[in-house]
Amino acid sequence: MANQGQPGYGYSPMAQEPFTTQPTQHPALYSHPYPNNQPPEPGKPPYPDPGYPAGGQYPMPGQPYPPPQSGPYPGPGQPYPPPQSGPYPGPGQPYPNSPPGPYPGPGQQMVQQWVPPPPQTIPGCPPGLEYLAMIDQLLVHQQVELLEAFTGFETNNKYVVKNSMGQKVYFAAEDTDCCTRNCCGPSRPFDMKILDNSGNEVMHLYRPLRCQSCWCCCCLQELEVSSPPGTVIGYVIQDWSICAPKFSVQNAARDTVLKIEGPICTFSMCGDVEFKVLSKDGGNEVGRISKQWTGLAKELFTDADNFGITFPMDLDVSMKAVMLGACFLIDFMFFEKQGNKESDRPGMF
Repeated sequence: MANQGQPGYGYSPMAQEPFTTQPTQHPALYSHPYPNNQPPEPGKPPYPDPGYPAGGQYPMPGQPYPPPQSGPYPGPGQPYPPPQSGPYPGPGQPYPNSPPGPYPGPGQQMVQQWVPPPPQTIPGCPPGLEYLAMIDQLLVHQQVELLEAFTGFETNNKYVVKNSMGQKVYFAAEDTDCCTRNCCGPSRPFDMKILDNSGNEVMHLYRPLRCQSCWCCCCLQELEVSSPPGTVIGYVIQDWSICAPKFSVQNAARDTVLKIEGPICTFSMCGDVEFKVLSKDGGNEVGRISKQWTGLAKELFTDADNFGITFPMDLDVSMKAVMLGACFLIDFMFFEKQGNKESDRPGMF
């Protein structure tokens, strides 16, 4: 043959003999055509495999399939049945028995959440100040007064005191008359009530009418802190200085516990203004009162300021409350406007 000796044309180059393309039957696979060498019974399939469905579920060849059983899906051309009643309301309907949560619905504003009251009272702690024993930081946000922003007419200052998670801890409101606010401006005397989440007055601040210039060393600023109202727990006293503002934080016996020292320039120009809280001897910094930058538009057209207060965790609760009062005094002295006009100046002149 012409093609003998070439692989693939029926010739094996190893054996030099033609080979067949038929497979070799293995005796172990094809010696017994039935399982276990047992022929099937008449009328039964030869290989009943236990993994397949039992007989009778499938029609024989040439026979039609049985009609489908009734189920949740309709036949061709038939409409679907109406949906069954469930826990979800229809479009535009409110959810039934929905528990109150911190997230508002569409188009609603987020409601600020009050911090839960402390589980138990602390011995020796003024009532309503127990929460201060568990924190080392407070945020003070002054609310924007639209009447004051557009007309320059001085209104009572209002503040929201929050923790580091944004939960409201206290609400502070100034209580002065219209004539005092618009005639005395930032130097005005005031009473300020600090309320808890139940609306109870837990602290009271009183600022008398005094000077704050270095030329009046005998009549400098002072703030009295009471908790509960009528029981004095401390004072914030302005110390005489020429360049940088300085204060003393005192207890009820007028003993100095902490010192506060501010910068020479209190202008808030695209950054925070830091007032350092120092130890009694002034050697160590233990906290800060920071006037935070709130944006150009808010700084120019309003006097709504944001403050951050940090203090030691183990500081006495009464002194933490006095530190909060010092923040309000600093706001009135250096960052309160009169008629939407800045009154910042270098030093204490």
